[in-house]
Amino acid sequence: MIDLTSVMMGPYATMILGDYGADVIKVESPEGDVMRYAAPMRSPRMGAMYLQGNRNKRSIVLDLKKPRGREALLRLSETADVFVHNVRPAAMRRLKLSADDLLVVNPRLVYVALHGFGEEGPYAGRPAYDDLIQGLTALPALVGKITGEPRYSPATIADRIVGLNATHAILAGLLHRDRTGEGQAIEVPMFETMAQFVLGDHMAGRSYDPPLGPPGYSRLLAPDRRPYRTRDGYICALIYTDKHWDAFFSAIKTDPEQRDPRFKDMSARTRNYDHVYKWLADLIETRTTAEWMRLFEEADIPCGPMHDLDSLIDDPHLSEVGFFREIDHPTEGKLRVAGPAARWSRTPSSIRSCPPRLGEHGDEILREAGFSDGDIEALAGEGAMVRDSG
Repeated sequence: MIDLTSVMMGPYATMILGDYGADVIKVESPEGDVMRYAAPMRSPRMGAMYLQGNRNKRSIVLDLKKPRGREALLRLSETADVFVHNVRPAAMRRLKLSADDLLVVNPRLVYVALHGFGEEGPYAGRPAYDDLIQGLTALPALVGKITGEPRYSPATIADRIVGLNATHAILAGLLHRDRTGEGQAIEVPMFETMAQFVLGDHMAGRSYDPPLGPPGYSRLLAPDRRPYRTRDGYICALIYTDKHWDAFFSAIKTDPEQRDPRFKDMSARTRNYDHVYKWLADLIETRTTAEWMRLFEEADIPCGPMHDLDSLIDDPHLSEVGFFREIDHPTEGKLRVAGPAARWSRTPSSIRSCPPRLGEHGDEILREAGFSDGDIEALAGEGAMVRDSG
């Protein structure tokens, strides 16, 4: 797999495929992936976010603006299964590395372009980052509707969701290729992908033509849908189904005839979520976290603590299932990374190699592609390929 991606969306997708066993060749510019520079870091160009998103890859530095650098990339692509990039379309056309160019070189190639916006719309070619796509898909506005101030999610949610979509698009393209022998071009646009993600929850009344009401899923927008404050902290719980509510009322010893009709069933609660969540928030504040945890667990109601980042990292369940993996990096020392989460009975994912230094595997990759030592020295001599300096 030729991986011409940077920042977070594309590298996240290709890391997952690397965990699944793909040979991922990370093609970087002479400056390298920008996430290499995101602190904290122990060594230059080895930032923590880069280390968390680029295991199971090999790095080669090619200057694609130089003819020899472009030719080297084309030669690597001749035998590749996948070519994936998140470079703006106009730049790829200038470099003559568009889908039309690459599929001539390798008709079996699955060529995947990760763009901000679909190429057939008026936003085509515009730059896009996670924050921008969050804003365009109404996520900050939804937060503002609840809190009074629009805010971005404190996670790169758009990059990672679109990256996951890119992963299964690549796998579907490979499945088609293996069945038919045909490569193809696939476009995965951030805006449209995130719009589908958000509107799946929030189309609501505008699902119908003519509309039955405004957009917005009332449960998700209820102001008291949040971690509940207890007498001594917070707790996360979801009393959701009719069975949950029956168990809850029994646990707090409320007779059926005394129950508010707005809690009667799912349909009634759906129409009254603001009241339901406010009533529950006021009640939960009357007992301690431990008391509520015990009650919810005995009633088989989903609940859990509200973690901060440190307590999440130290969660005993994650420790017991081996979620974190320790790897010994040759320059960065012992690293702790969030490992693959899925479990496989026959083809387990794995961490086989450390996140690479910039250009660490350039000579090795080119030799595997049939480049002679003379070819490699010529590339390095004119700066079309840059070797690892670490």
